[in-house]
Amino acid sequence: MTGHGDGPVRQVAEDALAWVAAHRAHFLLGDDALAPDGRVDRSWKPLGELAQVCATVTRHTAPADPLHARAADLLDFAWRQTAEGELFLGLHRLEPFATYPLEVYAAFASAGLRHPRFEAAAAVVGRTRGWRLTEQEPTRRLGVLHAERGAGIRRPGEDQASVRHTWLGGLPEPWAFERSAGYALTHVVFHLTDWGRAAGALPADLGAYLADWLPAWLDTCLEAGMWDLACELLAVAATVPHPAEEPLFTEGWQRVRTAQRPSGALPEEEATTSPAPAADPPRGTDGNDPADGIDGNDPADGTDGLDGADASTAERYFAGHYHSTLMAAFAAVLTAARPVGPPAAAARPHGGQGVPA
Repeated sequence: MTGHGDGPVRQVAEDALAWVAAHRAHFLLGDDALAPDGRVDRSWKPLGELAQVCATVTRHTAPADPLHARAADLLDFAWRQTAEGELFLGLHRLEPFATYPLEVYAAFASAGLRHPRFEAAAAVVGRTRGWRLTEQEPTRRLGVLHAERGAGIRRPGEDQASVRHTWLGGLPEPWAFERSAGYALTHVVFHLTDWGRAAGALPADLGAYLADWLPAWLDTCLEAGMWDLACELLAVAATVPHPAEEPLFTEGWQRVRTAQRPSGALPEEEATTSPAPAADPPRGTDGNDPADGIDGNDPADGTDGLDGADASTAERYFAGHYHSTLMAAFAAVLTAARPVGPPAAAARPHGGQGVPA
């Protein structure tokens, strides 16, 4: 990690990955992993998100960095959950036109973990009209195209056609920003830049538009305690040209660090209910934060109390914290890897309200 490798950014990454590693058991695939009625959002989705973040961390950190070692270990753990890719082939046989197996697999493939037989099977279905004509929202379509590339399926030119139908691709009025638009725009950037690996792949007009309006949107999310979306916006900021010491981004990381619990967990939102029996309050509080739904003090060992919680309580706490904690690590690593210096010149083909001139 370079540039921003010290201070709150580095500490956020270290503590977030430490929490994820300590709670890796919640990413285990259950016996229903191949069940037709299985809960994909509680099984494959978290595992894929873990793999994607860890693949990014290993790419942007040196092998001798403890962060690299921890992320590599978690990535190996996640790959073993898939029986080293064999379960993807099982999913494909059960649901050949489902896109989520390919999307999760692409996260592993980006780290060099591949299953040739699954890729061959996916390529056969990918050539069918039934697959290509599946109706999807533009941002989701962009994600599927990105996943196809990861598995070796190429559709030249489709990315650019798809991106212009997304919220971000239309350069909408900046005051139209809301939660759903925020998550849509961050994922457009993630797909276009290969999750931060190719920042230069972002079209110049989108980069200029984001450079103008990201600060205002980030400030809105920080004020509202929307930590999950704030971290995604900070990850986007790491790929967009802007002054290295932009005050709002510097302050943003300090606020994320303050919101991060001593255990390393970060709630999706400050109002996230934390049903764990032992409190894990924000830094600098007395442990009696009503937003946590708990009245108590943080355990002396810095844990969040999940080890002693019943299964349903632990699951609810994990569900309300795991994604934002992963995004904190993801954004922190991208920010730390961002070169320090003046930003590259960016074209500004839009007017003052974000509308194409």
